[in-house]
Amino acid sequence: MNDTSNVITLGGIRKVFQADEVETHALSDVHLDVRLGEYVSISGPSGCGKSTLLSILGLLDTADAGSYVLSGHDVAGMNAAERARIRNAEIGFIFQAFNLIGDLSVQENVELPLTYRSGIGAAERRERVQEALERVGMAHRMRHYPAQLSGGQQQRVAVARALVGKPAILLADEPTGNLDSRNGEAVMALLDELHKGGATICMVTHDSRYAELAQRKIRMFDGRVVDEETFDRLRREDEQRIDALIGQRVEVDA
Repeated sequence: MNDTSNVITLGGIRKVFQADEVETHALSDVHLDVRLGEYVSISGPSGCGKSTLLSILGLLDTADAGSYVLSGHDVAGMNAAERARIRNAEIGFIFQAFNLIGDLSVQENVELPLTYRSGIGAAERRERVQEALERVGMAHRMRHYPAQLSGGQQQRVAVARALVGKPAILLADEPTGNLDSRNGEAVMALLDELHKGGATICMVTHDSRYAELAQRKIRMFDGRVVDEETFDRLRREDEQRIDALIGQRVEVDA
């Protein structure tokens, strides 16, 4: 039974990719709960399944097996139209590449998710856009276009777009990946502020510094969620294996 305080409940999630008769097990028996108001980071080495997991959480992809309940909705058996409706209502996305539309103004970019919802008139859309931009400190740039903004400002607008629909959860995929350290730290400070204001956040990051800023840290290795001790052991073994392979190659080259 799903805990009503959980925004996300995953049970036994598996995802396998097939290419040229080679199976890649991207996710293996993943169990994960995210509670209302939590700030969760998901970290691990490249190729460990972080982005695949976030795509499934965001209803951009489907699991091959397992259960997924999002805000009380059992989404595993939904068709594409139902998933799109739930995604628009319940999830706010923050992408590494900002994904702003260049020929739309800041106001139009932030308003875009609301145009796909019924029952929200133009006046309410404008009010919500104003409120979202004020929360990220970008209301004064409402009439500007993405090309007129810095990378940090574009990411703030992207955060406002994620917030405007008042989603159950914010999913952030490497939100500092395209930013310099100063702007990256500013965006992380903004996420922390949003969490303190009650937002539920699930963030994928490769940066251990930023992962540590979250309220709860999830580690992944080879498609599995592992505890800290297991993660450290597997990482050491992986490093030793790579060092051994490099040593063998050096001997062959010599």
